[in-house]
Formats: sequence, C-alpha cells, structure tokens
Amino acid sequence: MPMPTDLAAQAVVDVPTMLLIGGKWRPASDGATFPVVDPATGDVLAQVSSASEADALDALAAAHEAFPVWRATPPRVRGEVLRNAWRLMTERAEELARLVVAENGKALVDARSEIAYAAEFFRWYAEEAVRADGSVQTAPSGTNRILVLREPIGVSLLITPWNFPAAMATRKIGPALAAGCTTILKPASDTPLTALALCDLLLEAGVPDGVVNVLPSRRSSAVANTLLADDRLRKLSFTGSTEVGRTLLAAAAHTVVSCSMELGGNAPFLVLADADLDAAVDGAMIAKMRNGGEACTAANRFYVASSIAEEFSRRLGGRMAALQMGPGLEQGCGLGPLINAEARDKVDELVRGAIADGARALTGGASAAGAGYFYPPTVLVDVPPTSSILGQEIFGPVAPVVACDSVEEMIELANATEYGLVSYVYTKDLALGLRVSEALETGMVGLNRPVVSDPAAPFGGVKQSGLGREGGHDGLLEFTESKYIAVQW
Repeated sequence: MPMPTDLAAQAVVDVPTMLLIGGKWRPASDGATFPVVDPATGDVLAQVSSASEADALDALAAAHEAFPVWRATPPRVRGEVLRNAWRLMTERAEELARLVVAENGKALVDARSEIAYAAEFFRWYAEEAVRADGSVQTAPSGTNRILVLREPIGVSLLITPWNFPAAMATRKIGPALAAGCTTILKPASDTPLTALALCDLLLEAGVPDGVVNVLPSRRSSAVANTLLADDRLRKLSFTGSTEVGRTLLAAAAHTVVSCSMELGGNAPFLVLADADLDAAVDGAMIAKMRNGGEACTAANRFYVASSIAEEFSRRLGGRMAALQMGPGLEQGCGLGPLINAEARDKVDELVRGAIADGARALTGGASAAGAGYFYPPTVLVDVPPTSSILGQEIFGPVAPVVACDSVEEMIELANATEYGLVSYVYTKDLALGLRVSEALETGMVGLNRPVVSDPAAPFGGVKQSGLGREGGHDGLLEFTESKYIAVQW
C-alpha cells in the first residue's frame, strides 16, 4: 500500500494515499495527485491521488454492483461490521487523533474529542441497523391492511468537509451502511488522509468490496456532477457551505436525487440577565472555541443582557487570552492554526471590518506573524448590531459581543439571518429558557449547554442551514425509502 514518506513524524498510522474503488487501492486513472499540507507549518505531508470523472464512474459501478448483496445482508451482520469498526477506531484513537492534527491543525485535545465522537456513530448505527422498522395498520375503510416497509435508498454519495474529517465521515457512513446502502465518500481535499485511514479500517472491520469507495480529489465539482448526472446514484448527503449546497441541489434536481444537506450556520449565543455568569462563560468557551471556532455549530454572535455585558465580556476576554496558541501537537496547546491562508485572511477581514464599524478588541484582533495559518483568540465588544461580522459564519476564534436591553431584542436579532442551525441560551429560569428556545428559528438549541452534537440525537437545521437530519433514528431513515403495500388477508 503506498505510503507518504514524510508523515511518520506527525502520525503513527498507516495511511493509504490512493483511491479506494471496489475494495482495491489504485491511483487516479490519469495519474493526477495533489498535496496535503500541514496548516501549522505549510509543509507538504503527502501527495494523494486526485480522482477524475472516469474514476467517479468506476466507483459508482462498483457501488452499484455491490448494492444488491449488501442490502440483502442481514441487519445484524451489517451491525456487527459497524461494531467492529467502532472497536478498531477506539483501539487506535490516539493514532487517528494525531493524524487529524497533522492535516487539519486542530489542537490534540480537540482531535481526541473528535475521534471519540466519530467512533460513537459506528457504535450507535451498529445498534440502529436492526431498527429500520416499518409498520402495519388497518385502512380506515377496513378494506385492507396498510403495510409500510423501510428499504435502503441505494448508492449514496457522501461529501464531507475538512473541519471534522473523522466525525463527518462516520456520521454519514454509519447510517448508510446500517440501512443497507453502498457508498462513495468524497472527502475534503484539505483533509483526505483521515478519511482514507477510516475506510482502510472499515475494510479491516469486514466491509465487503464496493460497499465503501473513497474518491479524494481536487476536481470536486467535476466528480460530483458526474455522479449526480447518473441515475444509478440515488442519495446525496453533503456537509459544507450553503453556497455549495445550493449548487449541488440544483445538480441533483436533474435526476431527482434524494438530498440531505447540513449547511452553514450563524449560531447566536444568548446570555439572559439572570444567567449564571460562571456557567455562561464556561459554556461560551466551549461553544466558541471547540475546534478553534471552525465548526458550523460554533457560537458566532453573542447577545448579552446589557446589565451583565461588560462583566461577561471581561471574563470571556481573559479566558480567551489565556489560551496557548501553537501547533496542535504542542503540549498545552489550546488553539491550533486555521485550515489555510484563505480562512485566516477571511477571519482577519471580518475583524477589521467590525473594528471599522466601531467595535473594539478586548484581546486579539490581528493576524499572528510567522509560519502557519494562525489567528489569535479575539473578543470584540461594542459591536453594532448591523456589523457585517454578525451576518456571516466567522469560522474562527472570534467572539463578537452585542449588548441587548431585552429578551425580545435578543430573539429578534438572533432570528435575523438566513441561517438556522443551532442556538445557545443561558438562563436560570427554565420556563423562560424553554420559551426562548421555542422562539428561536434554529433546528437545535443548547439550553444551558454548550454542545448539542450527540450520535443519538437528530442533528440539522432550518431555513438555509439545510435539509434532513443526521444522527439518531432520523439519520438512519434518511438512507431509506418507504414502500407501501396495500394487502388484504
């Protein structure tokens, strides 16, 4: 199996660098490759094969051929394969976490958390594989029975982002395989190594040839469009930006492919006047700084009651400033680099724009000098409610704080966005917190909790934050179709 020669210092797992098609590792049909870069240094970690349109069709043929056998495989057997994958991931958690750090840049503590979370999707869907239950009932007229079966939808294209290269892959592969679908995984070109390592692990866990195929590529649009134009593909599950999601939805319309979309977010973090400030600041640190702020669920806008806004900001600024920034494998590192220069420059532009609008930086506020794509933890106060930084997904370690005079103002500002993925609310009044949670236009709410992600819970948004749900029983059903049989006995 081809191995990158200069990755050993960063990670201790064997990482394939080719395409996985029909159970075999092979180079791109035209020999094309692309570099994978360490965001902390800018150094090249490996050269990975770059799939072409021809490779995409080969992967589709392999998945299509494998589908009838895999869908007929007993659910218990499919579940045991996923349990094997969970066990292998758990045994190799530290190695996989270090691989994530190498290509993604996140702090090792965040990478360890991601691997633990990612593995749980295999365990959860190992259990859910036997629960794709249908139903039977008597028709209201009494003339027949209504029998409903849940059948696997078919060959599924899974497109994952760079910010959680392990978790976003397992969150899609787990339910797809549990339901009886075969898959083509297209990982982000910034972070393909983790996906390749996971799929190698799946082969070891007993996944049959062709059930999981992997197409790393820098020709993402061409690969996706080729697959979506072929009527053998029946499902698209995408996690990424709303802009790209719209494009994929348009392409999927031509062959009426079923789509699950987890798109952008602009999460508001509401701190009501009666909130426990210690708990709110602790929660803000996790909701904002988990994964260095590079998460669709990251708190993006802080709406704080005017009576406590100054104290909240002071405490948050102190905690943010105390974070140790550096390469993710450094001991004590709490904040690694952003994924690439473009991401760093975007964050810097948003912060400069907010300061030009009248905001003030309590800490941070300018790009870090030196190698790597670092941006320091930043807290902005006196941010005007109309500032452009509040209307965009920051995807970095920046917390803009807006003081609000009433709960109604907080809700109005929180809902004034095209996005609706997740929101956070801190208050000691449970009844008030539940009323606010109901008023917020998001698919998920963290009520006095800074983390909502859980393999057993339905994850997803409303408005332009997406379609469908991942996780929980809902995530399994996304990869099934209901077949109704009218029968009389």
